[in-house]
Amino acid sequence: MAAPASTSPAPLGAASVPAPPIAFTRYQIFVVAVLAFLQFTIILDFLILSPLGAILIRDLHVTTAQFGWVVSAYAFSAGASGILTAGFADSFDRKKLLLVFYAGFVLGTVLCGMVSTYNLLLVARIITGLFGGVIGSISMAIVADLFPLEMRGRVMGIVQTAFAVSQVAGLPIGLYLCTIWDWHAPFLMIAGLAAAAGVIIAAGLKPIVGHLAVARRQSPWRHLLATASRPMYLKGFAATVLLATGGFMLMPFGSTFTVNNLGVPVEQLPLVYLITGLSAIIAGPLIGRLSDRMSKYLVFCCGTVLGIIMVAINCQMGVSPLWLVILVSVLLFVAISARMISTSALISAVPDLPDRGAFMSINAAIQQCSGGIAAALAGLIVVQTPSGMLLHYDILGYVVITAMLITIVLMHGIHTLVAAKQAAARVATASASAAVS
Repeated sequence: MAAPASTSPAPLGAASVPAPPIAFTRYQIFVVAVLAFLQFTIILDFLILSPLGAILIRDLHVTTAQFGWVVSAYAFSAGASGILTAGFADSFDRKKLLLVFYAGFVLGTVLCGMVSTYNLLLVARIITGLFGGVIGSISMAIVADLFPLEMRGRVMGIVQTAFAVSQVAGLPIGLYLCTIWDWHAPFLMIAGLAAAAGVIIAAGLKPIVGHLAVARRQSPWRHLLATASRPMYLKGFAATVLLATGGFMLMPFGSTFTVNNLGVPVEQLPLVYLITGLSAIIAGPLIGRLSDRMSKYLVFCCGTVLGIIMVAINCQMGVSPLWLVILVSVLLFVAISARMISTSALISAVPDLPDRGAFMSINAAIQQCSGGIAAALAGLIVVQTPSGMLLHYDILGYVVITAMLITIVLMHGIHTLVAAKQAAARVATASASAAVS
């Protein structure tokens, strides 16, 4: 009798010869392209606040703390929406759910492009967050439904390039429109792109209902509580709390720090974003392919180490030449890409199929709430002097580095859990095949 397969976690580097990558079908290519463009609009809506930060602080006559709340408003409302939708996220066709929330996101973004006061902008960001914050979790559930784990690194590598494309195309165009008109124009541009994407999704994406056949027959409230309290899922939630810290603490004030502390003129910001984004576009798919052929946790660790080094350097920099600012930015975004791609692929394997939508919604809610708290704290830590310089930015760097170190430990627990689940699935498959034969 053959010995049962081991359920111990795989080593950091792949111990066995990796199998050839599974080829994408034409429909899978369409799905990946649609989800990538969808993510582009969602991410651009969030990222546009960073380069607009200096303009909004000036035009709306607000402090850095108040601007931090503009960022946090989206995050907190997105977190609340994730919790509210988690209970019924596995009870509907994922395509319909996606279209409903995407339509709400478009409405909220249009409102952001129409308001003219700080309080109304807060309201508009809350509305946008209520709908936009859930879209990422629905997309993750769709990826996990339609692609096996062995393909998800490549899928995430492509989908996450939306982050970089927003740097290359979205932010420079948005900033250019801002110089021609005002800060409302980028939001209206995003709303137009998102509306076009919604039409394509409605026409081309097939219903996604496989999870309905195995859905647990219980009330939304019971489903939410059962998913949120499963010990196996708590590891993923704990890791997500700290994974959100870096971006939400540093990015909202990134453009302000680059202009006022590093001495880069506002007119050269688009060049920084362009080169950084191009580098991330090249690196993203390569990192995704690497994470499929190697250990996803190893890729995460490498990205984290590089990220720690770059954050330490960036937050200690003073007035610097443009080439150095670009170099540090490029390396930092490569590190962020490695962390995002490997983490997304790994965490997508944590939930069981009947709980996948609820888990992703709760996880997104935790991510948004954690990020909202981080952004609010960052706004309280950082102080802008009359000359425009930001003080205490190095403290933010220390906090982010500490969070990164802790996530290395937490993500190892996810790596162990996923490896054990995969081994158990292989044993079950082998047993079923033996029983049939």
